Amino acid sequence: MSTFQAPKGTYDLLPPDSAVFLAVREAISAPLRRAGYGYVETPGFEQVELFSRGVGESTDIVTKEMYTLTTKGGTELALRPEGTASVLRAALEANLHKVGNLPVKLWYSGSYYRYERPQAGRYRHFSQVGAEAIGAEDPVLDAELIILAVDAYRSLGLRNFRLLLNSLGDKECRPVYRAALQDFLRGLDLDEDTRRRIEINPLRVLDDKRDTVQKQLVGAPMMRDHLCEACKAYHEQVRELLTAAGVEYEDDPKLVRGLDYYTRTTFEFVHDGLGSQSAVGGGGRYDGLSEMIGGPALPSVGWALGVDRTVLALKAEGVELELPAPTQVFAVPMGEEARRVLFGAVTELRRAGVATDFAFGGKGLKNAMKSANRSGARLAIVAGERDLAEGVVQVKDLESGEQTAVPVDGIVGAVRERLA
Repeated sequence: MSTFQAPKGTYDLLPPDSAVFLAVREAISAPLRRAGYGYVETPGFEQVELFSRGVGESTDIVTKEMYTLTTKGGTELALRPEGTASVLRAALEANLHKVGNLPVKLWYSGSYYRYERPQAGRYRHFSQVGAEAIGAEDPVLDAELIILAVDAYRSLGLRNFRLLLNSLGDKECRPVYRAALQDFLRGLDLDEDTRRRIEINPLRVLDDKRDTVQKQLVGAPMMRDHLCEACKAYHEQVRELLTAAGVEYEDDPKLVRGLDYYTRTTFEFVHDGLGSQSAVGGGGRYDGLSEMIGGPALPSVGWALGVDRTVLALKAEGVELELPAPTQVFAVPMGEEARRVLFGAVTELRRAGVATDFAFGGKGLKNAMKSANRSGARLAIVAGERDLAEGVVQVKDLESGEQTAVPVDGIVGAVRERLA
């Protein structure tokens, strides 16, 4: 037993479970790569102001959940609680919006950190794959990103997820709605923290999960009734494009998401098999975020999908991914000369693209064959002094038990033929 353990609310990814996480990341990113999104990677920590300005001073993420630290030089840093602000900061710093056609299309994958009460599906360290399309205001772009996320989930075999869709308006119509919502909320029986939120960002009150709050929100004004004509037309185009692509969605007028930067299109993917932590991903349009963090006006849209929760959703549906075998061939040498010869063969097989492992440590035949079976390999290559004297090795099919002598210089070809 080690002296140390993983911090509370975190987890270690270890084989064989880690293979599932890798497969989920690959499946989510594959549609993005086909759609022209390039990979971006940002630091695990940023200046605190990037998130307080972009994510929002009144959000739970900034007020309660960020891990912050002060450097020896006095700089205030935060472990990144989400990906969009960091990716936009990186794109602006590199002037990507000036060097080619817009939008700049980026995808990313990494770990994020929030100080939350740990429970199933909610961790203090979690993994996401995200995508951002920076610098274009086009309903087709909103629809593209939503469709790519849906295609990713479907490719994994997920079926019981739902897409919730809403529009949060823009700088023209949202202030009118904001004022109407504030008037309504001020008349409710709410605690002091929530009453302060009414003055800072009243839309966040709609996102309050407490039953005592939700019961009082019956009859609250909805953004859909206050959208300007431009926002109505924009949202209707997004809806039409999704329908034409065969993507089902549910209109959710209370959907606001947990971040302040969203405008117009906002969406969330939920899975009913996950209990209270049902959101598996989400995103939306954030046309003013670039200006919030000191950049030019760059209307943008993006999403982040939770790898951890996607894995839980797969388990809830009983979906088992078809994963490539970590080991296809296992080499079992008997004697020093066989160790030298078979290790050379192992190296050749690996260079030829065959997943191959070796019986390390000079194990006896019985224990070495047990290791071969535990590895999941399809074939074992066994060789002793007598085999090498005849210029052959034994290739054994671990499923059928069939064993064949193969010339030493023909191992790669023989293995490939049997694995085909």
